[in-house]
Amino acid sequence: MRLSPLRQVIHAQVLQKIGTAMIILLCVADSPAQVKLNVTGATFPYPLYSKWFEQYHKEHPEVEINYQAKGSGAGIRQLIEGTVDFGASDGPMTDEQLRAVKEKRNIEILHIPTVLGAIVPAYNLPGVHGDVRFSGELLAAIYLGKVTRWSDPAIVNENPSVKLPDKPIIVVHRVDGSAATYIFTDYLSKVSPEWKATVGKGTSVAWPVGVHQQGCESVVSTVIQMVGSITFLELTYALLNHISYGAVKNAAGNYIKADLESVTAAAGSVEEMPDDFRVSITNPPGATAYPIASFTWLLVPANWSNASKKKAMVDFLYWMIDSGQKMAPSAAYAPLPDNVATKVRAVIMEASGESANLRPKWDQISGVSPPNLLMASAGFALPLSRLSRERQQLVRPSNEFFSVGIAPLFGQEAFAGAFQHGNDVL
Repeated sequence: MRLSPLRQVIHAQVLQKIGTAMIILLCVADSPAQVKLNVTGATFPYPLYSKWFEQYHKEHPEVEINYQAKGSGAGIRQLIEGTVDFGASDGPMTDEQLRAVKEKRNIEILHIPTVLGAIVPAYNLPGVHGDVRFSGELLAAIYLGKVTRWSDPAIVNENPSVKLPDKPIIVVHRVDGSAATYIFTDYLSKVSPEWKATVGKGTSVAWPVGVHQQGCESVVSTVIQMVGSITFLELTYALLNHISYGAVKNAAGNYIKADLESVTAAAGSVEEMPDDFRVSITNPPGATAYPIASFTWLLVPANWSNASKKKAMVDFLYWMIDSGQKMAPSAAYAPLPDNVATKVRAVIMEASGESANLRPKWDQISGVSPPNLLMASAGFALPLSRLSRERQQLVRPSNEFFSVGIAPLFGQEAFAGAFQHGNDVL
């Protein structure tokens, strides 16, 4: 039926107000409140994590992740105390620590592996050409104080083609709780029975000899300044600070330098990842595997009292397992193997409770991308650019939706009259 000029005007005004109202509603609904997540933990992955959190904030301005790289020990301690939202560590939490956080905060902790990295024996030997090679037994002897000079036959025998100086070895190590310490001492405990029996493994141990330093930056500074020094560093820190590092003899008897390929080969030694992801990959089998490599983990509460923080955490984890992995190689970290990434994604989905916790993408809602999408969440598919000219199919929301949510914006009577012949107008 043909509408009178007055009714046509009313229809046009109502449709214009509907469009404006729906755009406002969608903007309000899709403008989440600002969320800040605080995390303390490992220095091992900090070069990558800092890039991740900066990039994620650019893409999601409503979420800020404040990372304090104070060491894995501090991250675990503050997580147990409840002064941070989540933690970060290169060594998995012990059963005792997991019980402590359960008793104190009544929460379970998920270990979410993020990437893999390597710990390298780094040294300051000016004038030495070629890579110095170390077996696990040699490294243990140096850190036990049994090999004290660079000219010691134990070192020379492993480096027949390298001219080494007759200088004392200055051992440098972290004194604070550090996951780099955990990875290094975990490796030494596997290759040296004496080390395992007398020192053992942990984020902090009673070092038999050496210069104590607090924090990774202090260790780096000391090694740069002290000729003849040796320490263990995450590969990225050695590269960034131009510190020489050596090759390490692996379980197959090959001397391997740390790089993306050799660290990835170490990860491939895990035949079946445990459900809680707490696994050690030091001293793995494999001809090309680097022997002092490790996963690094985010320590994430499984249950949250703050729904906004939970959603922000889950959304970030999904971003990490996809976009974040692509950033890892440029920072000298190895991305997760595909089979591990798949398992991590399943754990994230389970932790989220419902897939609805994740903000849907526009093309997943209606197959139409902005700016053409007008009212997807209300059931409409009306392109803004063609609303006034083309007839579009309208899937009507309930009368209650209009009468309660839309009609008050421009008047119930005008709304009812305009939609009496809505299909003719559209």
